[in-house]
Amino acid sequence: MGVQELDIDRLIEELTIPEKISLLAGKDFWHTVPIPRLNIPSIRVSDGPNGIRGTKFFDSVPSNCFPCGTGLAATFNKDLLVEAGELMGKEAKMKGAHVILGPTSNIVRSPLGGRAFESYSEDPLLSGHAASHIIKGMQNENVVACLKHFVCNDQEDDRRGVDTLLTDRAFREIYLKPFQIALRDADPGALMTAYNKVNGVHVAESKEILTDILRKEWKYEGATLSDWFGTYSTKQALEAGLNLEMPGPTRFRLALQTLHDVQSNRINTSVIDENVRYVLKLVNRALKADIPEDVVESANEDASASAILRKVGDESIVLLKNEGNILPLSKTAVKGQEKIAVIGPNAKVAQDSGGGSASLTTRYKITPWEGIKNKIEEGGNTVKLEYALGAFLDKCLPDVGDILVNEKGEKGVTAKFYKHAPGVENRELVDEYLLKTSKLFLSDFTSAKLPTGQLLFYADFSGYFIPEESANYDFGASCLGTAQIFVDGKLVADNKTKQTKGDAFFLGLGTREERGTIFLEKGKKYHVVCEFGSSPTYTLDDTCQEIGGVFFGFGINSPDDVEIMKAVEVAKSVDKVVLVVGLSKEWESEGFDRPDMDIPGFTNELVEEVLKVNKNVVVVNQSGSPVTMPWADKVPALVHAWYGGNELGNTIADVLFGDVNPSGKLSMSFPKKIQDNPSYLNFGSNNGQVWYGEDVFVGYRYYEKIGKDVLFPFGFGLSYTTFEIKDLVVKADDQNVAISVNVTNTGKVAGSETVQVYIQEVKPSINRPVKELKDFGKVFVKPGETKAVNLTISIKEATSFWNGYHSKWESSKGKYNVLVGNSSDNITNEGSFETSKTFYWLGL
Repeated sequence: MGVQELDIDRLIEELTIPEKISLLAGKDFWHTVPIPRLNIPSIRVSDGPNGIRGTKFFDSVPSNCFPCGTGLAATFNKDLLVEAGELMGKEAKMKGAHVILGPTSNIVRSPLGGRAFESYSEDPLLSGHAASHIIKGMQNENVVACLKHFVCNDQEDDRRGVDTLLTDRAFREIYLKPFQIALRDADPGALMTAYNKVNGVHVAESKEILTDILRKEWKYEGATLSDWFGTYSTKQALEAGLNLEMPGPTRFRLALQTLHDVQSNRINTSVIDENVRYVLKLVNRALKADIPEDVVESANEDASASAILRKVGDESIVLLKNEGNILPLSKTAVKGQEKIAVIGPNAKVAQDSGGGSASLTTRYKITPWEGIKNKIEEGGNTVKLEYALGAFLDKCLPDVGDILVNEKGEKGVTAKFYKHAPGVENRELVDEYLLKTSKLFLSDFTSAKLPTGQLLFYADFSGYFIPEESANYDFGASCLGTAQIFVDGKLVADNKTKQTKGDAFFLGLGTREERGTIFLEKGKKYHVVCEFGSSPTYTLDDTCQEIGGVFFGFGINSPDDVEIMKAVEVAKSVDKVVLVVGLSKEWESEGFDRPDMDIPGFTNELVEEVLKVNKNVVVVNQSGSPVTMPWADKVPALVHAWYGGNELGNTIADVLFGDVNPSGKLSMSFPKKIQDNPSYLNFGSNNGQVWYGEDVFVGYRYYEKIGKDVLFPFGFGLSYTTFEIKDLVVKADDQNVAISVNVTNTGKVAGSETVQVYIQEVKPSINRPVKELKDFGKVFVKPGETKAVNLTISIKEATSFWNGYHSKWESSKGKYNVLVGNSSDNITNEGSFETSKTFYWLGL
């Protein structure tokens, strides 16, 4: 089709001041403002840390979901991350999106961070390389990457107001570093500012960060935009260089008020022009994607997409323990009939992603149970599978979108929207849908039969349920609005006449879940209806301008000890047990931080009791960040599987049964307990402030410095084969240090190993970490084969620290050790080099 690049200089001359002001904020939630008379088009953005949402929360076009950020980084595979980014770029174009709001490159400072799963690592170099290679992939498709959240957006507590206090050195070496690497290596077309303050000033209006560092020092030419509703001023933000306020319509760049500021010389016209220039640059860059204006959003159902998701998921999984080589499991029985039990709250649930803006409507999801069952079928069904729930994980009652059916027997929730409340005679039906979920965020619901902007409407969400066992069942709903649940016409749960404030929705505006219990008979068909009223019916806030939504569900009411007992009986009767445990998007999500590092509920008790009756236990943990594992020393096999996207069940089964040799490495340290983490005393908002008291000693930098043992170290991951890393050669000149090693597969199975290069200054002039990761390379090696890994690192990146006195990076003259191994605590090769001079530098 071809695109006509905008002549930015000419447009800045021709645009009126009101038109220029209009360009500096979004048109709506997902689009920029067009200027038709000058052929300036609107461009579309979309959520995208681990999948491309499109423009809708309600009834959205399904998406492919990638493993979470910490899982992507765990692949340690730069080329594969480019491939993942390219798939994201292709799918963005299918959703009509010119700009992907991602990747997220904040630091996993604490396991408790609500969005830790969405970031990449505790290590700034791994974070920067993961981000840069995903950005390269996205932008290979001419889709603009918007790197976020710049900077220090490392907790959710008080996220819009908290003042992050830290030293210049920590700011530069840890928190800015991933962004510096990504801008240097991949040049993302856009950058999203963080919600929080840094040293007293909101990032969105910080001249020091957005102008002095980003523009002047780093020479960045991309556009800056706010996080959603993360703009706090008009004049200060514009003068600092926040180019685009999102979303629209504007709150701070209203035409009349901003024009008044310009006309009264409070805001210089050159400030307006400079911000407009960057917005138009973004439009020009976005036009290269060549997306038709009338594009209809579509899902990517190509089998090649599933293959990439599976490959990325396979390489993300980390084998943490395998005593007695209990893994891999066999698909076929060796003698007689063998039995495997699959037990746990995550066994028959697909934990595809964390919560908040990273969560989306997936095209399909494979549960661990399904993945394991498919492998057994491949083996001819000679292995028998057993199942037990064992323990509950749900914070609220589970989604029942795949349990309810309609009159035709089709799975899903029947949604009927009305103008009037239940009980009104001849209610007018507005719209009808069959939805995949009972977790319904209706913020963008519209209907041609409702007046534009009308917030008040009603809906009945219904379906039929046939219980598999006779028991008491809990029904519950949380909402922004009002909700009541009826079973065969009987009111069971009431969130209408009694409402209590809670944290429903990642906006944190809704109620707590209200529950009720009813006895249901096995095999009997029940009609379940959730009657919903939109936000004007809400009894706790009459100023809410959101449409609202409802999360409803149900599940069997059973005492925790009874479920554990059932699981123990199953575990007694089988040869091996796969325990699938961990967290979910209800516990790791945008909007709040975890209160502790523990797995909620009775999972730990479940593991302990199963171990008493069966010693052949494989634990598969799914979480985006570390969890406490008091049973870790007792289980013979432990696999960490993150949130695995669409293909999570298949990827877990691939590794468990040895079709894939695990090669993932931990992208963060797993401490034994939260009190061991360096941020423990300084996490969360303390009267509006958070002090980064650990300074540069984040993650392994801290544990190694004080000699603290961890459960599993940074960069750690086992394989079904063995490797030898040897023959280290180090060559250095004034510009670069070149490092080469040979990797030999000394086992019997083909596999991949990650060579990790750490640098250590021998006699540092300041207090530095024991060593710091400076590069890595992953190589696939067949049994008996040897392959070379060659890495080149610039001297300035290999050696420098931030000198606060000079306000520059310093590379000191002296000797440096090169430490090479396959995890932060397993250095197998040592070399060294010397630099001939001390020098200082700034920039990328």
